[in-house]
Amino acid sequence: MTIGEMLAATVPMARTLNLDFVETTPEKAVVRLPDQSDYHNHVGGPHAGAMFTLGESASGAIVLAAFGEQLSRAVPLAVSAEIAYRKLAMGPVTATATLGRPAADVVAELDAGRRPEFPVAIAIQRADGAVTGEMTVVWTLRPNG
Repeated sequence: MTIGEMLAATVPMARTLNLDFVETTPEKAVVRLPDQSDYHNHVGGPHAGAMFTLGESASGAIVLAAFGEQLSRAVPLAVSAEIAYRKLAMGPVTATATLGRPAADVVAELDAGRRPEFPVAIAIQRADGAVTGEMTVVWTLRPNG
């Protein structure tokens, strides 16, 4: 099962919004929100809540890709999130997530018995490439037990 398939199976909002996990690697996650009138706002574009869920889902996908080997000893949790809406989003939008710290540094903190926190940066773009939103989600790996 791919990370996208796993998220679609276990995260109801990802399934509800019909998110398409285009690419998921430890370096980058790309997730697409199709244009769906059921999730439009008052101006005909994707609702802010749908775009937030898109960005948060992309951040979760890269976290699983980068730290999946740590799941037996730690659970990934979102700590905080911030989003800025830059331009009007219309049609399908795509979120691209990247880690804000090297994964090896995060794992080293976990190895040292600490609970690491790390940011994930997300750019949300229209089909024409214009950035419609920017988001940061801070994640932690909470040690089990």
